[in-house]
Amino acid sequence: MIRILIAEDEQAIADLLAMNLERVGYSCVWAPDGLSAIEKLEQENFDLALLDVMMPGADGYDVLNYMKPLNIPAIFITARDSVADRVYGLHEGADDYITKPFEIAEMLARVESVLRRYNKSASHFSLDGVEVDLPSRTVTKNGETINLTMKEFDLLVLFLQNKNIALFRETLYRRVWGGDYTGEGRTVDLHVQRLRKKLGWEEHISAVYKVGYRLNA
Repeated sequence: MIRILIAEDEQAIADLLAMNLERVGYSCVWAPDGLSAIEKLEQENFDLALLDVMMPGADGYDVLNYMKPLNIPAIFITARDSVADRVYGLHEGADDYITKPFEIAEMLARVESVLRRYNKSASHFSLDGVEVDLPSRTVTKNGETINLTMKEFDLLVLFLQNKNIALFRETLYRRVWGGDYTGEGRTVDLHVQRLRKKLGWEEHISAVYKVGYRLNA
């Protein structure tokens, strides 16, 4: 499961972030200030950190500097919304910069985007007997070839690149079919159903209410 550190001194905002991130399948740990965030980074493993800039003890930039050797992506979520602040944050090494107040859907999409960016390089995937080779675009399960259409293959790879991450239907449609998802028709749902059946992954690929789908690994 993807683990996210939330370094935020306002508990109401931290609770809001955690509630919505956990709703789509992430595991969250809260640090109420910069020093406790650094302490948790020393003791635990994380896949992503959401950092407020203005925190007591140590600010978000102190935490970011501590994280750099750990190769953990970071997103600033802060009330400092000037262009200069955003540019400075990105120059200092943040992977993204979200200003408060923020929309939940946008926050989740940005988290998904950063996590996806850190999982781009794989050319071969393996899960529960299924082997996927990107260069040859072949799929086998327990040694037997699984015949997928081009779109089914692209959909499978997208899930494998984002294991345990809830993907919006809009994201699935845009990445696999291109263009904007209007919410009409059942193209995404039908392809997911066929993919589940061909792979025997009825339990692995689960629907996420009001979001889309998640590959559970």
